[in-house]
Order: sequence, then C-alpha cells, then structure tokens
Amino acid sequence: MEIVQEQQLQSTDDRKDQNSHRSTIVNEQSQHPRFKDYRWWFRVCLYVTCVMAGQSSATLLGRLYYDKGGHSKWISTLVQSSGFPLLLPLYFCFPPNPKFINMQTNDPSKTKQIICTLVPLYIGFGLLMVGDNLMYSYALLYLPVSTYSLLCAVQLAFNALFSFFLNSQKFTALIVNSIVILTISASLIAVNIDSEDSLGVPREKYIIGFFCTLGASAVFSLYLSLVEFSFEKFIKRKTFSAILDMQLYPSFIASCGCVMGLFASGEWKSLVSEMNEYHKGKVSYIMTLIWTAVTWQISTIGLIGLVFEVSSLFSNIICTLALPIVPILAVLLFHDKINGVKVIALLLALWGFLSYIYQHYLDNKKSKADNKGDDCVEVSRVEVQIC
Repeated sequence: MEIVQEQQLQSTDDRKDQNSHRSTIVNEQSQHPRFKDYRWWFRVCLYVTCVMAGQSSATLLGRLYYDKGGHSKWISTLVQSSGFPLLLPLYFCFPPNPKFINMQTNDPSKTKQIICTLVPLYIGFGLLMVGDNLMYSYALLYLPVSTYSLLCAVQLAFNALFSFFLNSQKFTALIVNSIVILTISASLIAVNIDSEDSLGVPREKYIIGFFCTLGASAVFSLYLSLVEFSFEKFIKRKTFSAILDMQLYPSFIASCGCVMGLFASGEWKSLVSEMNEYHKGKVSYIMTLIWTAVTWQISTIGLIGLVFEVSSLFSNIICTLALPIVPILAVLLFHDKINGVKVIALLLALWGFLSYIYQHYLDNKKSKADNKGDDCVEVSRVEVQIC
C-alpha cells in the first residue's frame, strides 16, 4: 500500500514538474518577442537618427565646400567614402560571431566559397558607390542645395521599382500614388530651370546637374536594393559586424577608385592652390572635408542598418524624411531662393513620402496581426499538451 502511495506521489510530482516546465516555455514564448521588439525598436531609432543627422549635415557641408571656393569634383566624391577608417574601432566592440569564425576555419572549402562570393560583391558595391558619389558631386556643384534635395525625393520611386524586381516588394495603390506624385514633383523642378539663377550657373550645367541628380538617385536606390538582396541570399548573418563589413570594404574600394580618378583627371595639381584660396582659410578647408567624411559615414551606417533591420524601401523612406530639413536650412545658410514652384514640389514630395509611410504602417499592422495569430495557435498547442 505504501509503495502504491509513493508511486502516486511521484507521478504527481512529475506532472507538476512537467506543467511548470511547459508553463515556463509558454512564458518565454510570450516574453521573448516583446524583449526582442524593444531591442529592435532601439536599434531602428538609432539608425534613423544617424541617417537624418548624417545626411542633412553631409549635404550642407558638401554645398559649403563648393560655396566657399572648393571646385574639385573628385575630392568631393572621395570624402563621401574615405571616412571608413573611423569604423575600425567598432570591430573591437562588435566582433564577428565565433560560430561563423569556427565554420570558416574548420571548413576550408566553405571559406573559399565565401571569399569567392563576397570579394566580387564588395568590389561591385565599391564601384557602384564611385559612380553614385561622383554624380552627387556634380549635382551639388551645379544645383542649389534646395533644388538638389527636392529632386532626391524621386529616389523613392526608383527604389519601389528595384524592390519590386529584387526584393519582392508588392505594388499597392498607395505606392503607385506616391510614385506618380514624386514624378510630378521632379517634373516641376525640371520646368523651373529658367528661374534658377541663384548660383549663376549656365542653363547647360543646370541640366547636367538635374540629370546627375536623377541618375545618382537611381543608382543609390539600386545600391540599397542590392544590399538587401545580398543580406538575404549571400551574407546571411544578422550581426552588426556584417553591417560594418558591408560599409568598410566597399568604401575602401570606392576610395581607391576616387584616388585613381583624382590623379587621372589632374585635379590633384590644383589642391594646394584650392586650399590656399579657400574663403574661410586652410583650417576651415580641412575641417570641412573631415566633417563631411565623418557625417557621410554616420549616414551610411544608419542606411545599411535600416536595410538590415527593416528593408531598403524603409531605408529610402527615412532618407526622404530629411528632405524638408535641408531646403529650409539652405535658405538660412546659403540664401537659396524658394519660389512657388519649389513650395509646391516640396508639398508633393511630402505627400508622396506620407503615402509610403502609411503603406508601411498598414503592412506592419497586418504582419503583427499574422504573428499574433501564430503565437496564439502555438500557445494553445502547448496548453493542449499540458492538459
């Protein structure tokens, strides 16, 4: 009789242990996603701050370089990528995943495959950055910074197209509406050529600046979509070190290409006279270039981080969010003219931006509802097992 009672007590204790263990699993499943959400939102907010602060500052500093006597397109291009050594200390704070390192050292064939994949990838991204940055340099030279910033809004339309083909982005009525509105906004800037005389730039150079801005916006959007595609298909590492790799190695390639372009064009011969004749002095000349390089690196880290955490489309949306800031600061700092056409173009750009934001909000809401339904099904399954 005592043996039977002991067995019953033991079985009762086992059930309690199993129930407590399963309830712990349920609690972990319900709490862990929340904790992950908080960390995710912190990272996204940090990256958004980097993009907005870095891009606005870098654009204004790039215009300041030309406005105060600088004229080298290749130096302006070089500083957009040459700040990559500033990222090296971050490697000590965020080292690569040990599992990834062990996989490379234990499997030589896997290491060779990774090298053969990533090296051409980084070289391609670096060359893409050279062309993109050079077109932006011409655009900032020939256009008022307010006009330049408004035209950059069209990169959202380009990004929607590239995301559709490369990242399986779906076209909705809101996205199509945004593309049409942004196209109209850019068209208004195009027909406003005759009234642009704030920089004393000839009509031909203004047209060059206009098309360079459009071309740079298209290449930039293609770059973001390809970065997202590479993270999904080739890199497959969800670590900050992967973001640093995607920024450091292509920036090194781009800087080498810019140095070659600087010497091939002969612009290096006039750098000493350019620094001596800079309106604010030599120290201001050097500090302008240094801080331009720093702010571009901050902006790019934020951009790649947003591509990694969310999508290339959302990253481009945040770039567009800084557009209203730059024209206002350009009026205060560089005395750019804001006429009625620019105001309408700015409002249309904001309208297109808000259409994108609302579509992203709807997608996020639907995704949360789907995930919540899956979690409820999983918890109910565990409860059935407990019973």
